[in-house]
Amino acid sequence: MKFLTLIFYFFMTTNPIILFDFSKNTNIENWFIVNDDVMGGKSTSTFKLNNESHGVFKGEISLKNNGGFSSVRYRFKSKILNEQTKVVISLRGDGKVYQFRIKSTINTYFSYIYNFETNNEWQVIEIPLKDMYPSFRGRRLNRSNFSSDKIEEIAFLVGNKKEEKFKLLIDKIEIK
Repeated sequence: MKFLTLIFYFFMTTNPIILFDFSKNTNIENWFIVNDDVMGGKSTSTFKLNNESHGVFKGEISLKNNGGFSSVRYRFKSKILNEQTKVVISLRGDGKVYQFRIKSTINTYFSYIYNFETNNEWQVIEIPLKDMYPSFRGRRLNRSNFSSDKIEEIAFLVGNKKEEKFKLLIDKIEIK
């Protein structure tokens, strides 16, 4: 009986937590854009659901007025982490570098960040939570990497210090 209890506990605590799974009837109202226009920049972006039921984050980065970034964010009720150790994202990029960001609480002023490169193909990006470093306004903070037991916000950001168009298709985001 003790053995069965251990097996049950193992499978219950390591189940993936789905943060978002895009489908035809997905409601993306709680995703919102934050561009550099919050500080005077001129970058633009949108987030929509396409005909293939993928989230599409696209736009154009401008360096005018000290700008240079676009982001899309999603806030949700706390997801409690048990034994999960990584974020797994199914996506298709455009060959550019993006940041995946998380916040343990929406009131935290900084985010934990992981940079990843896309390759114009569908990819599964695996991000170890322990490798996500704290940053605020582009500066790495003198704090430890992510070690919280919960997450309340995720985001994608593009800001490669050059003017460029970008497009990122997102299929599924989960924590395993």
